[in-house]
Amino acid sequence: MLPKFLLADNSQECPDTIFVVHTEEPKFIVESDIEDFWTNQKVHWLSEPPVSEEVIKALLEDAETFLDDEFENQDNLYAEDEDDED
Repeated sequence: MLPKFLLADNSQECPDTIFVVHTEEPKFIVESDIEDFWTNQKVHWLSEPPVSEEVIKALLEDAETFLDDEFENQDNLYAEDEDDED
């Protein structure tokens, strides 16, 4: 079973861009600037987009929460690695 969201990048072609991939229906990819994910988004629908704007808004909020949690988790992992080196 795949996770609901995946984090992706293409640093060779788009070094300042990050992608959040939603693997469940409706499938989509949110493309955004790494530094400004929350206001600079482009959604690429891989499935038919929902008709309801409320559903779309909720899906994008879930993607943003996922990204926030991933960045926080990475920060915590790097902090633990630095503590282990001391």
